[in-house]
Amino acid sequence: MHSQALSYPNCDFSPMSYSPISSYAHCIRFANLRLTNGFCNVGKSLSQSPSVWRTHGDTVRIRCEGLAGKDDGFYIRRCIEIAKKAIGCTSPNPMVGCVIVKDGTVVGEGFHPKAGQPHAEVFALRDAGDLAENATAYVSLEPCNHYGRTPPCTEALIKAKVKRVVVGMVDPNPIVASKGVDRLRESGIDVTVGVEEEMCKRLNEAYIHHMLTRNPFLTMRYSLSTNGQILNHLGEGAKESGGYYSQLVQEYDGIILSSASLNGKSYFPSSQEPQAKQPLQIILAKALNSPLQLPFLTAEAASQAIIFTEMNTVVDTDVSRQGIETVVLDKLDLSTILDYCGRRGLCSVLLDLQGSVENFEDILEDSLERGLLQKVVMEVLPFWVGSEDSSILPLKMLQKVIPLKKLRSRILKETVLVEGYF
Repeated sequence: MHSQALSYPNCDFSPMSYSPISSYAHCIRFANLRLTNGFCNVGKSLSQSPSVWRTHGDTVRIRCEGLAGKDDGFYIRRCIEIAKKAIGCTSPNPMVGCVIVKDGTVVGEGFHPKAGQPHAEVFALRDAGDLAENATAYVSLEPCNHYGRTPPCTEALIKAKVKRVVVGMVDPNPIVASKGVDRLRESGIDVTVGVEEEMCKRLNEAYIHHMLTRNPFLTMRYSLSTNGQILNHLGEGAKESGGYYSQLVQEYDGIILSSASLNGKSYFPSSQEPQAKQPLQIILAKALNSPLQLPFLTAEAASQAIIFTEMNTVVDTDVSRQGIETVVLDKLDLSTILDYCGRRGLCSVLLDLQGSVENFEDILEDSLERGLLQKVVMEVLPFWVGSEDSSILPLKMLQKVIPLKKLRSRILKETVLVEGYF
């Protein structure tokens, strides 16, 4: 077991609904459809979209019309939609989508699939080929203008001789921040910035927060009964592929759990989404009546777990043999834990209130007072329960009322999911 002792004082996103099949219709050739490696080509005949009218009773005829007339917001929303194909795969990079449009026709599309892979603009320009010349490139995030693991996207756009670039939002990364826009304009390309900016910010809220603060974006999640009790289980289908919990876990680099939620279980919370990158398991272990026990893990799984514990917490010898990294603190402190996660490169962390939530009471009071939480996700289950089946977080020491902003709700089978921001 790798152990170290640290001493500290006690101190929706939901873009406008859009489907390429419903928007471009069945009169289009889809022979070239590609949805991997950052390509999203829906054929070179995308200038056609259907309108339907009826003649002679039930006879249905389809007329194809061009995409001309669609505004910049339409194509930026499309960029956002295809960027989301890489949810959970790009961190610490942002999710980005790019669409190339010429004479009202989509001639190329692409998204950034993974950190270290080419960016969205490169895939879209490859897709468009020679048709990119004099076209308009739409991109949800400002093109980069520096050499990293990949060459600058600004130079790729200039070389392709695009006529215009529409940018959803400026990149908050200091080495980019408006430099990409300036470079494009210096080369004679017409640039428009700030189209559907709020939607673009929502897409990469964790990346933006981490870039501005160097701390992970922190979301708290919990399940609630209809009579206000915190529950230790999820709604029907939530853990399955396509379920809200499976999708939520996929979005985060790390997940904070109480050791009480793991004792006796044979698994860590995980995403069931295809090709999901599983989060780092961050286990908080306060003083226990019995030694901390964890599920048996493979060497690979053990490398994706870390225990934060207090001096007087006893860790089971089986846990020690699994080689899980353990950090010993004088007192569990969320600010210290987030700082540690930030230095490990985590952009986002999910604080999951399962198990004995009393273990989180002091941590939550401190984090709310200090403004460490950015977002809350609450699942309301259709149960009225007694106190023996649930727990509450009274937060007796919290000295203020904290309003939530941008509240949204949606119905999931028999439960209601509520999201808001601090």
